[in-house]
Amino acid sequence: MAIKFVETDPTLYEKQLIEAYERLTNKTLQPADPERLLINLLAYALTITSINIDETGRQNLLAYASAEHLDALAEFYGIERLYPKPATCILRFSLSSALNYDAVIPAGTRVTPDGNIIFKTVEEVKIPAGNLSAQVQAECEITGSAGNGYQVGQINKLVDVLPHDISASNTTMTMYGADIEDDERFRERIRQSIERFTNAGSCGAYIYHTLSAHQDILDVSVFSPQPGEVNVVFIMKDGESPDNSMIQLVQNYLSSEKVRPLTDMVYVSAPEVITYSINIEYYIHKKDEALAGLIQQDVEKAARDFAFWTGTKIGRDILPEELILRVKQAGAYRVIVNSPAYTALQQNQIAKADSFVLTYSGLMED
Repeated sequence: MAIKFVETDPTLYEKQLIEAYERLTNKTLQPADPERLLINLLAYALTITSINIDETGRQNLLAYASAEHLDALAEFYGIERLYPKPATCILRFSLSSALNYDAVIPAGTRVTPDGNIIFKTVEEVKIPAGNLSAQVQAECEITGSAGNGYQVGQINKLVDVLPHDISASNTTMTMYGADIEDDERFRERIRQSIERFTNAGSCGAYIYHTLSAHQDILDVSVFSPQPGEVNVVFIMKDGESPDNSMIQLVQNYLSSEKVRPLTDMVYVSAPEVITYSINIEYYIHKKDEALAGLIQQDVEKAARDFAFWTGTKIGRDILPEELILRVKQAGAYRVIVNSPAYTALQQNQIAKADSFVLTYSGLMED
C-alpha cells in the first residue's frame, strides 16, 4: 500500500474551497461564476504544495527515497553507493625479435582500439631478455560500462611511443566496467546491510557483502554444507556466470577480517549451469484468428522471458506450469509442453535454456 502524507487530489481541494465559499457567503456557486476561476487557481496551488509536501515526506522513507536523498538515508546505515568502476583486460606486449636485455613497458602505457576509448597498464611490466612478450593488467581511463565488450585483439593501437619495436593487443575481452549503482539495487543493499552487524556470519550478511563487492553482481546464494564452511555462489547481471577474476575479487572481498568470521572457511564460485530446452506446441483460439501473427510474436517473447526468469535467479526451479501461464497470457489458447520437465534445483545451480522450438499448430474452438 502506497504511503501518503497529505492528500494530493485536486478535486478534493476544489470541493472543500467551494463548500467554504458557499458557507461564508450563503451563495450557491454555479459552474460559470467568475469566483470559480479564483477557486480553481487556489485548488491548483494547494495541490502543487501538497504534492511537494507529500514527496518530501516520502523522500525520508527508504522505500521511496531516490538520488541524493537515498544517499543521505544510507548514512544512517553506514554504507555508501557503489561508484563507477573502469573496465579491465589483460594486454600482451610483444617484440618483433628478442633482445639481450629486459624491455620495460612503464606503468600507465596507453593502448586504444579506436582512439576514443583508451586502456592504460596498471603497473610496470618487463619483457625479459630472450623473450618475445609479457602480459599485464590494464584498465580503461574512463569509468563505467563504455569500456566493456571489446573482443580479444581489438585493443591494438599504441598511444604512447615505446623505445623498441613493440606491439600490443588485449588477450581477454574487456569487462566489469560498471556505472554508478542505481537506486533500486542500492535500496535493496541498504535493507540487507542490517545483516552485516551480526557476529555469527549470517546468510544475509554474506549476501550483503557479496553484493557490495561489485555493482554488476545480480544474485547471490549462500549455504553451509558443514559447520565452519560457507559456500558463496553468485551470478552477474543478465545471469552471466562470473569469470575467474571476478570470483577472485569476491573471494578477496569476503576474506577481509572485517567481513569473514574467523572460524569460517569461505569458498566462492560460479553456479553449476543446468541446461534445458524449450519445446512447445500451441494453438490459438478461432476468435483470435486476426491477431494470430501478433500472438505468435508474443508467444516467442513469453518463452524467452521465461528463460530469462529461470536464468537470473540461483536455485530457481524449472516450472513447466510457469511457462504455460506465460504463453497463455501471450494469447495462446492451448499449450502442450514437450520440454522442459519439472526440475528442482539446488542452492548452487542455475537453469539456462539452450534451445527454443515453438510450434504454432493452428486454430481451435471451444
